[in-house]
Amino acid sequence: MILSIESSCDDSAIAITEIATNKLLFHKKISQELEHSVYGGVVPELAARLHAEALPRILEECELYFKELKAVAVTSTPGLAVTLIEGVTMAKAIAVALNIPLIGVNHLIGHIYSLFIEKETTFPLTVLLVSGGHTQVMEVKGLSDIQTVAKSMDDSFGESFDKVAKMMGLGYPGGPLIQELAKNGDRKRYNFTIPLLHSPKLAFSYSGLKNAVRLAVEETNTEDYKDIAASFEHIATAHLIHKLKKYFKDVQPKSFAIVGGASANLYLRGQIEELLKPHGAKLLLSELKYCSDNAAMIGRVAVEMYQKEMFSSFETLDVAPRSNI
Repeated sequence: MILSIESSCDDSAIAITEIATNKLLFHKKISQELEHSVYGGVVPELAARLHAEALPRILEECELYFKELKAVAVTSTPGLAVTLIEGVTMAKAIAVALNIPLIGVNHLIGHIYSLFIEKETTFPLTVLLVSGGHTQVMEVKGLSDIQTVAKSMDDSFGESFDKVAKMMGLGYPGGPLIQELAKNGDRKRYNFTIPLLHSPKLAFSYSGLKNAVRLAVEETNTEDYKDIAASFEHIATAHLIHKLKKYFKDVQPKSFAIVGGASANLYLRGQIEELLKPHGAKLLLSELKYCSDNAAMIGRVAVEMYQKEMFSSFETLDVAPRSNI
């Protein structure tokens, strides 16, 4: 079995995965949403302190598996440095105490492998990763063959939802709150401009849209927030669809996946399904409970890394806020 740890942002999670079967034997996550909601977003130093309290509590529940562990895996990149180090420090301590190998896992690859928790992998895939920190399209042929073909130049898709929710005083995290508010709104009332509509760049940008929403919020009252939320959700998604259409002119998708915390957005899922129909492409989605950050996805990556003996050195494994993918 492999014990895996996730602490890249504001979720403390530990999982136990069986190597031979990919079976998830244990998974527990403690969210910090309530503590950060009063600030309208994640406070790194607070998140680190909460990880230091939560991770040991979860680890106590895993002691019965210790004798069966063959490795310990941990998210080491990307994320908040002060929170990543909580998980990496714990992983190194466990590896030393149990004399087992250490595996440093890229969080973004973890999101890709959230598709395969308790399943076999199916590559190649075109993957749209949408989360609070990242928006990018990747061609994935395997664990060590991942090419990023487009990414955001500024804010991410998920981050823009959080910031719009904060403008409206809705709370944190913003994704589910905006989605719920938008259900009863008019998606066409506010004619926000689709970002980079006439740009030849295969890239994403949400800073301009975010500013347009801010101006709309300042000029109206709370009764209109549902229409602003609906219009924003529509344009934020239309931006993704527009750039994917551009990409699909040159690359025909066969299997397409949406991963990351913001992949739970139901409007986005529906629009992607419509986009893929003319191409006859298969859509892969993670279970909703595995869309957000979790240790089960880190454990699933670690199983394959263990089988390929992709171990990390105690001396060189360190946290890296930015990913090289």
